[in-house]
Amino acid sequence: MKARVQDANFPKTADGRVYHLGIRAGEVANRIITVGSVSRAEGIAKMLDASPKLFSLYSERGFITITGCYKTVPVSIVCIGMGAPNADFFIREVRECVRGDMLVIRLGSCGCLTDLPVGSLVLPTSSIACTRNVDFNFASGDPWEVPYRLSKPVSADPDLHKALQDAIELTRPPSLENLVVSKAVNASTDSFYSSQGRQTSFQDHNASLIDHLKAAVPGLTTLEMETFSIFHLAASWGGVIQSSSAVNPPLATNPVVPVLSGKSSGTSEQMEGLNASLDISSRPVIKAAAAQMVFASRSSQDFISPEKVNELEKWSGKGVLEALCNFNISPERLHPLSGSVWEASEPSSGLRASL
Repeated sequence: MKARVQDANFPKTADGRVYHLGIRAGEVANRIITVGSVSRAEGIAKMLDASPKLFSLYSERGFITITGCYKTVPVSIVCIGMGAPNADFFIREVRECVRGDMLVIRLGSCGCLTDLPVGSLVLPTSSIACTRNVDFNFASGDPWEVPYRLSKPVSADPDLHKALQDAIELTRPPSLENLVVSKAVNASTDSFYSSQGRQTSFQDHNASLIDHLKAAVPGLTTLEMETFSIFHLAASWGGVIQSSSAVNPPLATNPVVPVLSGKSSGTSEQMEGLNASLDISSRPVIKAAAAQMVFASRSSQDFISPEKVNELEKWSGKGVLEALCNFNISPERLHPLSGSVWEASEPSSGLRASL
């Protein structure tokens, strides 16, 4: 992004482009698949409708947003790379660019802590965070601190989770016998190595970490790095804008507010007035779920083959698209069609009804 940024509190350009994803209102749909792999994003994009022409933006910070339609329903694919910070950028900046409800399904790879074979598909009902305790003395040990901390679990949205489960089963190719586990707990970590119990040349004090995780968290099945952050932010979003009088920002700026139209953001006062006129049930929501492809078994040390990856990504990618596009969002809770990159997708009044 080479354009001048106007606000240090929530950096955006004069035409409303957010700093890290590079997108603006009307370039991301209400229904979103997020992935970490560029090739996975491109593979799913091939399943989208030929019309309208796909919108694609590769930001200078490495995020990729692809928006089009699947069976005439607007959908976006956002590639965020790896880790909780990137998931945070994604949720917060997309929330600023889309009006109405957000449906987010994370489709990513994971390691498995049980005896599930590689190639299985896990749909976690909840996720915990496992993070490295930076107050622990990793150089020499520490009798007063634990090296890793576990959070309380945060749940997936139950309705979106069920829709995903149903869609995955309906789209399963007859030739595939991969296991699907829909009642499982995920752990998202802040490191691929230390907080996932891998042994390296660093003194990570994690030799017993996996055993501890399995004993402490009933139903724990998978390890990866993003799901908890997505579930947590979705659950934390209330659709209520804080009054500017309730905060004292370090810079001379007002709290950021979600867009009111495809062209500009509203002021805090406008949003407060809007929220005052809406009851709780009509305020925007973020619903999140996840599908995790087992690439690695931490018990057998088996790793998935490239051929199985291709099969699994095609199946799960289609299943996620079906789940998102069949999940009902009432028209008044959708981003405006006018000025969006999917505007040309309105061939008839039937499209609006399918949304």
